[in-house]
Amino acid sequence: MEQLEDPATLPNTLTGGRPYSVPGILLGTSSFTATGWEGSFYPKGMRSADYLAFYAEHFQTVEIDSTFYGCPSVRTVSNWGARTPDDFIFAVKVPQVITHEKVLVDCASEFEEFVKTMDILGPKLGPMVFQFPVFDKWKFPKQDSFLTVLAPFLEKLPADHKFAIEIRNKTWLDAKFADLLREHNVALALTDTSFMPRPWEMKEKFELITADFTYVRWLGDRSLRAAAMSRAISSCV
Repeated sequence: MEQLEDPATLPNTLTGGRPYSVPGILLGTSSFTATGWEGSFYPKGMRSADYLAFYAEHFQTVEIDSTFYGCPSVRTVSNWGARTPDDFIFAVKVPQVITHEKVLVDCASEFEEFVKTMDILGPKLGPMVFQFPVFDKWKFPKQDSFLTVLAPFLEKLPADHKFAIEIRNKTWLDAKFADLLREHNVALALTDTSFMPRPWEMKEKFELITADFTYVRWLGDRSLRAAAMSRAISSCV
């Protein structure tokens, strides 16, 4: 095992003056605003309309969560582009009508509309993320049932865009699934969360890298966050 250098001795490699950016890695958060951010990240009194521009001074990328709930308007997407610098990258979640409701079937018009709207971002558009739910056996009795639907959908993806896929059926994470994604240069979203195998638990079983980029989501243990929130509320009562 290689010995790592003491971080204190490493040169400062931050780019563009952003405190949370290093060459080759785009580090950002899921959405650029949440409860509690004002006063802790955003200056108190800052207008919400100025949040994204401020955020982009500190991070080079963001994962837009709101697109999961529906395709945004042209005006909204245009504003995202106008309020960020040229080197900023947006990762966007594919709407749930495609991943949860229609599950890749008979959704060509919705997907086309979404891609066309996201293309307004131009070179600022990064990966589009398919985040699937845990599928019950009545929907897909086994992995092959899901792959039968997924494979033809991947065939139709525009090759000049980046895509990532996150699944939440634990037993489907294997070499067969990864190989299908690799055929189409689609990234397997690697997640660090309590309800799915971590990347380091799977790396000996199959090759995790399936595209010319890697997409990692640090979600953490949500039960711990909920418990901490509960304790904080109790202490205030």
